[in-house]
Amino acid sequence: MFRFIARRAVWAIPTLLLVTFLVYMALRLGTDPIESYKRTNPRATRAKVEQYRQLNGLNSNYVLGYLNWLKNFVTFNWPRSIKGSREVWPVLKDAIANTLRLGSAASFIGIVFGLAAGMFAALKPGSRRDVGVNTAAFVGISIPPYISAVLLQLLFAVYWSKWFGSTLFPTSGVYPPGQSGFDLVLMLKHMALPTFVVAIQIIAVYSRYMRSSLLDVLSSDYMRTARSKGISERQVLFRHGVRNALIPIATIAALDIGAIVGGLIITENIFDYPGMGKYFLKAFDQGDFPLLMPWMVFVVASVLLFNLIADVSYAFLDPRIRLD
Repeated sequence: MFRFIARRAVWAIPTLLLVTFLVYMALRLGTDPIESYKRTNPRATRAKVEQYRQLNGLNSNYVLGYLNWLKNFVTFNWPRSIKGSREVWPVLKDAIANTLRLGSAASFIGIVFGLAAGMFAALKPGSRRDVGVNTAAFVGISIPPYISAVLLQLLFAVYWSKWFGSTLFPTSGVYPPGQSGFDLVLMLKHMALPTFVVAIQIIAVYSRYMRSSLLDVLSSDYMRTARSKGISERQVLFRHGVRNALIPIATIAALDIGAIVGGLIITENIFDYPGMGKYFLKAFDQGDFPLLMPWMVFVVASVLLFNLIADVSYAFLDPRIRLD
């Protein structure tokens, strides 16, 4: 397995380089970083503009410019933001930490409850509970994150305050203004609504995935063979049914990272949550090339990592697969 992981890690390097080069090209063509810098810093001298060009690898030759940017990125010689007032890494580090907390909590809640709901529905197809789970899943999939976010803000902030005199959950930020130091309770209260918004979509999607996959497995020949051998229904369900139903879902989970990131971008901006989503939109709106490129690298690396995790999980779920 370690050899497999090492090979995949080696193959991930050219993939990461190719994708970051394409992103570099897209940002160069779509945002015109030099013009964005001049617009944000109208008093910048030619020397300052040239310094910004060199640090960000914005040469006229795209290949040489990318290699220059890559050298600065790998050696941590990162330029400051477009206004020159902020270093990139401290801002990016805080945004990554906040998004990892939000995304991990939402994904854990969404996947666990989604798989449980799908299994609950698949055990009695066509029953009332199956219809109920399917209906709830369709509703959850159909409602965009920005609609559910606004509805939750109205319920737990506006109307809850009218009914009970105070809001149940905060609707913005990680901590209240003026808060200093780490406070787990306050952080969880501020994370509650955005976590629930992202989790709604994940629960709805994974309940559908699990129901469909488990129904296929339950009707297979090896399940009937396992029952004929006198194995208890619980063992048949969990050892053979659920385990095999999770194999295609592991593939989908790796591919869903893009959808989760998209949901986080919308949700974080609605709730004014200082994560990667808010970081990205602010940087893109300003054409802030020094902030955008590290964000893209992190997202691409995350997708590659989750695909590796999905491949490794196959070996645990399906004994026929060998990672040599």
